[in-house]
Amino acid sequence: MLGVHTKTEEAEQSLIEEILGPDEQKDTWRGDALCAQTDPEAFFPDKGGSTRDAKRICAQCAVRQKCLEWAVDHDERFGIWGGMSERERRRYKKERRA
Repeated sequence: MLGVHTKTEEAEQSLIEEILGPDEQKDTWRGDALCAQTDPEAFFPDKGGSTRDAKRICAQCAVRQKCLEWAVDHDERFGIWGGMSERERRRYKKERRA
């Protein structure tokens, strides 16, 4: 049915808004992101947890570069964005400036 959302979909939307903020939802690339269709916990592992599954999903994502650019431009410090961890994004940002 159109306009009907399951509890899971509502919870996912709430988590996305909490992480990104409601205004950021206007970025159309997010609707095409593979991570939006998977378990968000994979992209926010506990300290020392594996990032392999998230990076595997990112590697196949059509909007990976837009996601990475958003994370770098917004100084995102948590999670896997555009296939990179926060440490990898810092290095990428530093190299991009050079």
